[in-house]
Formats: sequence, structure tokens, C-alpha cells
Amino acid sequence: MKHLQTLLVLLFFSSISNAQTEQINTTIDSWHKAAEKADFETYFDLMSENAVFVGSDASEVWDIKEFKVFSEPYFDAGKAWTFIPVNRNIYTGKNENIAWFDEVLNSEHMGVCRGSGVLVKTENEKWKIQHYVLSLAVPNSLVDQLVEQKANLDTEYLKSQP
Repeated sequence: MKHLQTLLVLLFFSSISNAQTEQINTTIDSWHKAAEKADFETYFDLMSENAVFVGSDASEVWDIKEFKVFSEPYFDAGKAWTFIPVNRNIYTGKNENIAWFDEVLNSEHMGVCRGSGVLVKTENEKWKIQHYVLSLAVPNSLVDQLVEQKANLDTEYLKSQP
């Protein structure tokens, strides 16, 4: 009987984790879909009040207010960006109010990219994106060429930093 109780408890917690994973996936998928549809309100509603977006350029680290200003012209033009998830890994710790993930994305404009982020569960049990990092996925066979091509820009960027 004790083994059955333990099994039921484990099944209960694993179903919570599966439900959490489904909610997290839905949040991230809805966020990407809102950008594709240029739905500014939905896109930013899926981010926390103090979210941070880190873009693929070294200079692109925006708090949510700055990111809204940057993004608004794209959304207003009816053409934001399209990132189609190829695969995604989701992780949670003991505190199931925080989750982190990494994903491979396909984009017409940027090709294969990688996204990673952190989500937080709000008081009303909804998941919000707190921090997101977008990067280009560069095949190892091209790294040396790319490093050489961007060397001057890297030097300029590093000189501009305090």
C-alpha cells in the first residue's frame, strides 16, 4: 500500500510538471506567433513588467520599455519577425515558479538561430518571459571566417564600452 501511495504521489507531481511544461510551451509559442502576426499587445503582454531582451548584436540589451520602442515600427508596419521553433528544452528547479529554456529556431531573415530564456510564473498562475537571448547559430566550420570578418566591428564595439 505504501508503494502505491508513493507511486501516486510521483505520478501527481510528474503530471504537474507535464502541465507546467505544456503551459510554458504555449507561452513561448504564443509569443513567437504574436511577433509573426505583428500583434504588439499580445507579444508584450507575454513578457514580464521588467523583462529584458538580448538581441544578436552585442549592443542589443534592452529592458522592456526600450525593446517596445525598438520593436514598435516593425509591429506598426505589420511585419515584425518570424521565428519557427525547431526544438526546445525546458527546465525547472524545485521552485516551479521559475523555468528556463533553450530552443533552436528557423527564420527566413536570419536562418537557424538559438533562443534561450527565463520565464516566471505570475501571481495569477500565468507564465511570462522575463529574459530572452537571441543568437545566430554559427556552424563550427564557419567560425574562423566569421571571426575574421567581424574583427574590426568587434574592436570598435570593445573600444566603445566603459
